[in-house]
Amino acid sequence: MNTGFHLVSFSPWPVLVAFSVGGLLISSLFSMHYSSFFFFFFNFFILLVILILWFGDIEVESWTGWHSGIVISGLRMGIVLFIVSEILFFFSFFWSFFHNCWSPSISLNSWPPFGFESFLVDPYGFPLLNTILLLSSGVSITLAHHCIMYRLFFFSVFSIVLTLFFGLLFLDVQFEEYTLSNFSINNLIYGSIFFLLTGFHGFHVLVGFCMISYSLVRLLGSISISNNQHVGFEAAAWYWHFVDVVWIFLYFFIYWYGFIVG
Repeated sequence: MNTGFHLVSFSPWPVLVAFSVGGLLISSLFSMHYSSFFFFFFNFFILLVILILWFGDIEVESWTGWHSGIVISGLRMGIVLFIVSEILFFFSFFWSFFHNCWSPSISLNSWPPFGFESFLVDPYGFPLLNTILLLSSGVSITLAHHCIMYRLFFFSVFSIVLTLFFGLLFLDVQFEEYTLSNFSINNLIYGSIFFLLTGFHGFHVLVGFCMISYSLVRLLGSISISNNQHVGFEAAAWYWHFVDVVWIFLYFFIYWYGFIVG
């Protein structure tokens, strides 16, 4: 190569991912309306296959030496910008929460809306357990990162598996909380904000779980992961830490602060 930069060749994967995500959205609406989840899981499977093929192409680029130091810096910058866009995404929902909490409309009259005091989730139950689980997973993924840098293969694999275990427990507890909830997403603005914030956060946990799982497969297969070049794992770890921080804000403002105000 005569340059440190990498000009990406033609790839069908971005367009196919866009179409598959659109199909996933449509199939999810169809599933919720008609209680038939076949098309949803079919589209989800197609999306996973496309992503695996796309990641495989990136692996080939790494093997063939296209990922120079300049390219790696660009990839890291792209990850940071993506996380910034996710921060702005959650910021919009928090803005709606604070707007209705601190300046409720005449129709609400108070915050939480009248009659919702008995429906508020106890912050010292499931939410506190989930907070402990996510903070523990943040510690374990950081430990895995340091183990990779120091070439401690067994401990890095163990730490990643432990992180995935905490993530699965978090999703299970979140599902139990939804199952036992006394209100739904269509119960005024409070229910909408609560389920949008916690639901989208749960979806991001699932995405982070998939990213870390892929890193685990690469690590077990010794595929393009070394102590000084593991950008894919760094992306998954940074994304997971972002999910942790968002949950801390969720726990403090949605659960604890909302409970105290109510």
